[in-house]
Amino acid sequence: MFELIRANKRRSVALIVGFMLVVMLVGAAIGVLVGNGVVFTLIAIVISGAIAFTSYWKADKIALRVSRAVPADPQQYQRLHNLVEGLCIAGGLPKPGVYIVDDPAPNAFATGRNPNHAAIAVTTGLLDKLNRVELEGVVAHELSHIRNYDILVSTLAVTMVGAVALVTDLAIRMMWWNGGRVHRRGDHGDSSNPLAYLGFALLVVAPLIAKAMQATISRRRETLADVSACQLTRYPPGLISALEKLKEDTTVTHSASTATAHLWIEQPMSGVGDDGKLSKVHKMFETHPPLDERIALLREL
Repeated sequence: MFELIRANKRRSVALIVGFMLVVMLVGAAIGVLVGNGVVFTLIAIVISGAIAFTSYWKADKIALRVSRAVPADPQQYQRLHNLVEGLCIAGGLPKPGVYIVDDPAPNAFATGRNPNHAAIAVTTGLLDKLNRVELEGVVAHELSHIRNYDILVSTLAVTMVGAVALVTDLAIRMMWWNGGRVHRRGDHGDSSNPLAYLGFALLVVAPLIAKAMQATISRRRETLADVSACQLTRYPPGLISALEKLKEDTTVTHSASTATAHLWIEQPMSGVGDDGKLSKVHKMFETHPPLDERIALLREL
């Protein structure tokens, strides 16, 4: 288990570097389109570093705000606070911030940069539909993300995926309204710069690469968090029963977005896992392993 956690941390660093490289490629693509690749690549390096630095300190607050999470009142949600405190004592963790999301879909997520600066959020639907043992399994799953240091890279991905999508969207709009009408060094007569096609392709592909990396981040961590949760509660049937209820429930988590989808314990978006002609393409961007696989793995413990 500890070796898996160490390997997970190494992959986390590699994935963060990968996100920064994607932003740099976007900058290079914009440079090709406007005729000054070196300058825009350097700008992209600065931007990617600034995004990573800012995200380290603020991404958790952004994730909570985007998800419309509010602090859980200790009196109103006493059962939840008691569960979190008990599991933190058992796992040797400081108690994270506890938040509530007013959403009928049963779901939960953890965010933060380390165990001392972390938070977990659960939906009202989760509290309504799960019994104490099942809720304990879900809370233990989220605390495992915190203990395994999954939350840092997952939280960084919220802002990084959004930043890549925003920058590429702005670049395409600029090219549409202005860049496509301006002659650049290397243009041949009235024809467009051949390198512009490569730049445009990079702008189109970059958000897809970012989404694929986001999916890879989550799939690896969900399985590890499931196993760690069972070690924490010493009662796998609790989490198994919770995942079975999540599987049966088809309510869409309206508080989730494409940028935060990988944070939740279960795929919160509709249509991603549907079967059909594009099912293979959908699976490339699924942020979670199938619940059937997760349940089957837990039954083997």
